[in-house]
Amino acid sequence: MRKTLQVLLVLVVALASTALAQGRLAEIQERGALRCGVNATLPGFGVVDADGNFSGFDVDFCKAIAAAVLGDADAVEYRPLTAGERFTAVQSGEVDVLIRNTTWTSSRDTTVGLNFAPTTFYDGQGFMVRRDSGITGLADFEGRAICVQSGTTTELNLADVMAALDVQYTPVIFEQAPQLVAAYDDGQCDGWTTDKSGLASFQPSLRVPADHMILDATISKEPLGPAVLHGDDQWFDVVSWTVQALINAEEFGITQANVDSARTAPNPDVQRMLGTDPANVEGLGLDADAFYRAILAVGNYGEIYDRNIGADSQFDIPRGLNDLYTNGGILYGIPFR
Repeated sequence: MRKTLQVLLVLVVALASTALAQGRLAEIQERGALRCGVNATLPGFGVVDADGNFSGFDVDFCKAIAAAVLGDADAVEYRPLTAGERFTAVQSGEVDVLIRNTTWTSSRDTTVGLNFAPTTFYDGQGFMVRRDSGITGLADFEGRAICVQSGTTTELNLADVMAALDVQYTPVIFEQAPQLVAAYDDGQCDGWTTDKSGLASFQPSLRVPADHMILDATISKEPLGPAVLHGDDQWFDVVSWTVQALINAEEFGITQANVDSARTAPNPDVQRMLGTDPANVEGLGLDADAFYRAILAVGNYGEIYDRNIGADSQFDIPRGLNDLYTNGGILYGIPFR
């Protein structure tokens, strides 16, 4: 009996050791592809063209992680997910990381079982209305209809704020954003609410964009960023420090164009991040060139922002809070040390 128990104990320890050794990072490297949950219908953040190519602000972070982990920014299997599908996809292991305009909240950190990497976009919920609607503030929605997407913090925030203001409104609920936007454009609701970045992203697609405006009111804080499943600290660290590398790169003035020459810079912080001094990067389970490859593939945080949603895009969304702390924003790269 004792011998049997000893054998079982050895087996249990062996299985536990195997499970620890075969974490998500090793699984991805063995698979040769990163499975990234994204939005496929949010202009500027995540869209797919007729040829099946994904692009956008969030998509570039998928590419950066793939470049760091696999050495190939194109080694990504994109999983387009609705708001209602996204958490199940992480919980079931269908995706390795969720990068789909998802707000970090306490319940998602606990009940849902997610770990959020550093915030990549600080947003807030707003409202779009027709300029001739007479709506200039939230009280003007009394007795009106508001389009809102189901399964989101947007829906919950709307209910909370309007209840606090004692404003009676009719929610017109849609599962997916494109259907919601079309309904608003057709006049099925008097206003439409989502993150202000989403309002700005979709406005150019309306029939007459100039006929619409975004109200000044902001009713929530929406810190958006990558999320992974609880329970794998190494994988969480890899995703988190890839984001940190892109923010730090902008702070250091390292770009897609000059990252090669930056590797020989005398700054020890840069050397640690780019792997010239490899201990910090290798401590994550990556090879020394991981973050060099990420920056080479997509550029620094500012380049990603400007290219997709900022000054170099059709949306021209101001950096605001999403600027570096040295420029009045709140982005702050954590040191590689």
